[in-house]
Amino acid sequence: MEHSGEATAALPEGGPDARDALGVLDAATWRERERRHHERVDALLAGHLDRRSRGIAHPVEDFLFTYYSHRPAQLRRWHPGPGVLLEGGAPSGAGGWYREAGAADARGRTVRGAALDTEAFAAKRGRTVEFVRALLGAVQQRPAHLGCFGLHEWAMVYRLPADEMRHAQVPLRLGAEGTDRVVESHRVRCSHFDAFRFFTDAARPRNTLQPTRESQVETDQPGCLHANMDLYKWAYKLSPGVPGELVADCFELARDIRELDMRASPYDLRGHGYEPVEIETPQGKAAYVEAQRGFAERSGDLRARLLEVCDRLPAA
Repeated sequence: MEHSGEATAALPEGGPDARDALGVLDAATWRERERRHHERVDALLAGHLDRRSRGIAHPVEDFLFTYYSHRPAQLRRWHPGPGVLLEGGAPSGAGGWYREAGAADARGRTVRGAALDTEAFAAKRGRTVEFVRALLGAVQQRPAHLGCFGLHEWAMVYRLPADEMRHAQVPLRLGAEGTDRVVESHRVRCSHFDAFRFFTDAARPRNTLQPTRESQVETDQPGCLHANMDLYKWAYKLSPGVPGELVADCFELARDIRELDMRASPYDLRGHGYEPVEIETPQGKAAYVEAQRGFAERSGDLRARLLEVCDRLPAA
């Protein structure tokens, strides 16, 4: 699904001083954007909410709602982003994030409505803005390293007893011994701490890098599937300062990357409708790198949009 180009169109032009300038969205326009956002997110969440109501687990998609802490109801909320006055009042579920304000519209008339309370935002999200801007800016300047072949998922089960498997209900495609041989016959180079921290004790020394939380700004890179999935995390952690459409775009990216991540994993997910990307073969490696390159390009666009929003948000 294509994202709405209106997501950042309402931002005022100019440099840092433009943070205090308010562009105006008339009531009809912003309520229509909110309605379209609700429809889009409802479609994205329908399968998950149906399964959840029936107590059915999903080994691929549940990750988006368990590892990531943004709840479906939060994803559904729409916000315009910084520097925007909403004629007539705040969006639904706005909480205490908005203040009453006035601004002149394109015809020069004074419009009253609601805008992001930048003081409240700086107090609660300002340091997050600083970190996210530093992290995304550093990653955006680096070349993408491709060819890790998703071995982080294999390293998470390397020499692991069967009763400790994270997805015990899903079989290993090559069995335990075959999975271990794949790890042992490849160079493991995982740069993302939040993947590396789930490696088994036996797998950690095999990684050519030893990423830490403290070194994340120095080690994350734009070819990494997990670093690109985390654009969704950074988008919602800056909510309500990020336009709702951009948060949804990042969610869709994370969902699509998660599918590749698990198709290339050691798990056999054919019973759930996912054909494997057999990274232990030359053909599988080529398919993985091609998909990884596409996600790196797509992530670069979203990262640039998030950085633009960060430049409009107040820091601590």
